Amino acid sequence: MTELLVYAPGLRKENKVMQLGHQMDMLAARYKVDAAHDMVYFEIDNPAKVTLKQVQDLFDNIDLEARFVGQLPAELRRGDVTERLH
Repeated sequence: MTELLVYAPGLRKENKVMQLGHQMDMLAARYKVDAAHDMVYFEIDNPAKVTLKQVQDLFDNIDLEARFVGQLPAELRRGDVTERLH
């Protein structure tokens, strides 16, 4: 299991938590919301099905800026980083 913590300023504003719930249908993960602190804790059983870009897009869709807290799990970074061509 991979864990990810996201700070999303504005999450406690009206309807944002509900909108997040609707967006979560598109992400293969469980989540817990701490609306008092604008934090979302994700538990991802199969990191091969989730990328950081997908998590970022989830928050973009509800007009919130996702700020990842702590070290980013390497298994979620695939496809998100540009590599130099040889």
